[in-house]
Amino acid sequence: MGLWHVFYEDWQMECCGTPFAVGDEVSWPLLLLDPGTVLGGGWLDQLTEVAGPVEEVGGVRMVREETGLAVALGADPDAEEDRRREPGGRMRSAGLLSVERHGARWPEAGGLVRAVQVLTQAWTETAPGSRSYEPVAAERRLRPVDRCPEWFKETEAERAADGRWRRSRESGVVVTLEVPGTDSRLSHAVREARGIPRQGAEPGAETRGIPAADLAVLLESLSTPRRRGRPGTAGWPTDPGPVARRGADEGP
Repeated sequence: MGLWHVFYEDWQMECCGTPFAVGDEVSWPLLLLDPGTVLGGGWLDQLTEVAGPVEEVGGVRMVREETGLAVALGADPDAEEDRRREPGGRMRSAGLLSVERHGARWPEAGGLVRAVQVLTQAWTETAPGSRSYEPVAAERRLRPVDRCPEWFKETEAERAADGRWRRSRESGVVVTLEVPGTDSRLSHAVREARGIPRQGAEPGAETRGIPAADLAVLLESLSTPRRRGRPGTAGWPTDPGPVARRGADEGP
């Protein structure tokens, strides 16, 4: 029973999603994203490390994580060449798991929702008076909820000292999904936090014997946004170009 942080963007839910709650069983197509391209970057504790063989399923390039999780690898539409690993090879990388309900189709990951947190992101004008907004890197916060909203809110804009307007917007939710037959760094972190010995601990031991509410609080503490840092630090390995910002490519 591996625990995985999954980002479910606001527009994905508002367009084609079905609201869910802590304790629900869900099944989603997962896409591994380059964290530097999601809401300005600055992600750390929400990242996922995957390692395993690369394969192609129905025209979609995927990696089947060593403990069983299958995720799609997107192709960067702005890149001059496809830098993803070829099918038959292996890869190891860190990225942001995201629900992707548009474009190609690939096998979904099913599991139990263990925690849900609404992510509120800061946005600022690209230049004073431009009326065009961009996300502020790493300026975000998480708020625990029992259920994912169907619609997301934003605050009224306020003028900052530099003359640009700023606003905050609920930009999605960070979900902790428990997927049977897998294991993860997050699961290891929960076992360590609970004092479960590393040696001999079976996947799934981290969620046994702990009330659901207490587990949710613990998981929230392990997904706190940081204001500084970048992928490739704090023990996160990187792999050149295995992920992309949006949808899985249907071709090789």
